[in-house]
Amino acid sequence: MLLQVNPSPAASDELFDLLAQAHEGLDPVASARLNSMVVLLLANHIGAIDVIRSAIETAQPLLETPTDRLNK
Repeated sequence: MLLQVNPSPAASDELFDLLAQAHEGLDPVASARLNSMVVLLLANHIGAIDVIRSAIETAQPLLETPTDRLNK
């Protein structure tokens, strides 16, 4: 199974709204905990370690700021 990185137009607005509502009123620590729990539940559901590894490898560089990239 390959990692799907293209957004699904049918679900993107609904997904954004669902995530925004889930984080409403949470402090940063609770928000991070919620994200972690959702990621672990979805990883368990997917079950394909190669897809999960690909998702991690795809996401990690996106955490860098433009300044981080310039300093490399």
